[in-house]
Amino acid sequence: MQLNDTHDPAISSWLASANAATDFPIQNLPFGVFRRARSAETFRCGVAVGDQILDLAALSASGVVKGSAADALACCDRPHLNALMASGSAAAAELRAALFKLLRTGSAEQTTVRAALIPQGDAEMALPASIGDYTDFYTSIHHATAVGRQFRPDNPLLPNYKWVPIGYHGRASSIQVSGHSFVRPRGQLMLPGESTPRTEPARRLDYELEIGIFVGRGNALGTSISIEDAEAHVFGLCLLNDWSARDIQAWEYQPLGPFLAKNFATTISPWIVTLEALAPFRLPWTRVADDPQPLPYLDNPTLRAAGAIDVTLEAFIDTERMRHTSMPMHRLSRSSFKHSYWSVSQLLAHHTINGCNLQPGDLLGSGTQSGPAPEEAGSLLELSQGGKQAIQLPSGEQRTFLEDGDRVTFRGSCERDGFVRIGFGGVSATVEAASAPG
Repeated sequence: MQLNDTHDPAISSWLASANAATDFPIQNLPFGVFRRARSAETFRCGVAVGDQILDLAALSASGVVKGSAADALACCDRPHLNALMASGSAAAAELRAALFKLLRTGSAEQTTVRAALIPQGDAEMALPASIGDYTDFYTSIHHATAVGRQFRPDNPLLPNYKWVPIGYHGRASSIQVSGHSFVRPRGQLMLPGESTPRTEPARRLDYELEIGIFVGRGNALGTSISIEDAEAHVFGLCLLNDWSARDIQAWEYQPLGPFLAKNFATTISPWIVTLEALAPFRLPWTRVADDPQPLPYLDNPTLRAAGAIDVTLEAFIDTERMRHTSMPMHRLSRSSFKHSYWSVSQLLAHHTINGCNLQPGDLLGSGTQSGPAPEEAGSLLELSQGGKQAIQLPSGEQRTFLEDGDRVTFRGSCERDGFVRIGFGGVSATVEAASAPG
């Protein structure tokens, strides 16, 4: 992933809010889907810049974008990004470069482009893609070890973990965009000391701090994506909360893994940050020398040189009481995607090694992103040590797991000396009381 003038920190925008403290300077330009709030407009594709959204359908109609970038822009007059995703990473990069040129200081098309801007505060966001399939992985060795230690103190990490990226097939239909509420799930629980399960609302509701990976160009059934080509099949990254009912999970997950404990809700952020925008924040991907090194289909020099991405991830909570008293959100943890044991390219290469076909708009979850320190844990299961140690909140409340009315918010950002900070925006959702059975 090469650097170019779209990463140049010396280049500013004629849009003042894009030069202020923002997640969305012109060096970012993430893609999403929106319409004006409280309107009957058709959802269409847009790009976040400063505190505005650039309406790509309106921009396409203006005719200011020419050449192959115009062909990519023509894919954006519909209610999802799938067509742009299918056009490939090179086409998306050409469009991003054209938008950067239009938005930079000195652009001759400022008047035309300004007419296609809509304040983000006036917009309603939708899922950025039609998501056909969803796979959630388990890429943080720190999370896997911490959780495993609670159930298997003498053998917390199963032997296959260091050889194979572990994942499961999730439920695409229950993925929603940031800002929604969801009801506490019901399911079978086996309570301590009891011999018969009961059916009732989950008591140990948790969040999982994750990165979402949107597939761009797919592969044909029966073919695989090489690790050398894997990132060309990635459209970009978002934030993802894989809500989990830990008590349902503990009873059902053996022998086949997560099911009802996971499929009731997943929340993603509305903006997809392209891999190109993340290029300045690459780091070498490393594997401890004493650990098994990846099999050949999961290893190459490019991965070793720059396969990791340094995305700072933060999880916050605000309870119903905190909102009623206007208290700010309380940060629960802070970590980084750079700690991931498996990389983005490895996930795609492994997912398709058996001939599985990925399609534009498919979503991969990274799994809970926890760092090496206890305070970097990406879930309440870890922070509360399985419910044994309550977390103190500024409101005087305590939490081991989530209560009704709690809202969880994630934020993500990238910073590095010599480059402009870029962000992912936020992703949030609120827990509602369980609905009546039947």
